[in-house]
Amino acid sequence: MWRDDDARSPDPGQREPSRGGTHRDPRTPEVADPREAFTRDLDLPRGSARERVRVRTRTVDLRGSEARTLATVGTFRVVPASDLRDHGERPTDARARDLRHLREEGLIRTMPYMMGRTRTTLVTLTDRGRDVLEAVRRHHGREPLQAFYAGIVKPRELAHDARLYQAYLRAAERLASRGACVRRVLLDDELKREYQRFLQDSNRGRGDSDGRPDRERHEIEQWAHTHHLPVEDGHVQFPDVRIEYEERDGRRAIEDVEVVTPHYRGAHAAAKARSGFSRYRAVGARVGGSGSGGRRGGTAFNPRVAEGFLQ
Repeated sequence: MWRDDDARSPDPGQREPSRGGTHRDPRTPEVADPREAFTRDLDLPRGSARERVRVRTRTVDLRGSEARTLATVGTFRVVPASDLRDHGERPTDARARDLRHLREEGLIRTMPYMMGRTRTTLVTLTDRGRDVLEAVRRHHGREPLQAFYAGIVKPRELAHDARLYQAYLRAAERLASRGACVRRVLLDDELKREYQRFLQDSNRGRGDSDGRPDRERHEIEQWAHTHHLPVEDGHVQFPDVRIEYEERDGRRAIEDVEVVTPHYRGAHAAAKARSGFSRYRAVGARVGGSGSGGRRGGTAFNPRVAEGFLQ
């Protein structure tokens, strides 16, 4: 499928009304704004007024839109400011009050960046920002947890990764239109880590191991089948984003999303085309020169800028 897209806390049994979702059975599906999916299980403000949130020995003041920004950026690692919305549902930028406040609290970092020919600001969490999200989780038994990330680990793939949130929104809005509810989002890194653990499982604790995985092809194919992932020529194919969701009738399902840039060519492009993933063209992405780097590039990249961003 092609898509074109240029803790202040009261008593344990009592919660503040503005911090919604506390009386909902976590197994009950709900129709929700896809942008709110990542704050569902966080004890954070929901309203437009800032509230004091206690995080261990420190406090931060947050309102609902700022909590949503933290959770969204933490989920996708890096998000353009223009894709985020403030408490008035306006697109944000580096000077917006929400982002300025989050920066002053030490919860996010921002940097200027060019998306194709459009100037934007990229937003990522600091370690402290991620700590806030981890500290205010509400656990629901064996429900899998949403992973949150701080900082950037693949600077040369910024142009690609900065488009993941928009691709998610397009897919999630279609799901919401039929009454489905997003439960969790996984990035490819999380799926690949699980795959590597599977590959190396037999090597753990072995002093004579050379570190090479010794899984047979049929074992790899079985692992991929169990995790609903396609295999191409013995290689497991991973989507950029996996959306786990719940239908109105309670059935659980997944949608795998791939953001396609002009660098998807040849055998790699063919494998992705056969994967069955929902593919979203990164409109505005262009093939860069020698500075673009990486298989997913699409925008000229200055490593020194990103190095400053990572500090």
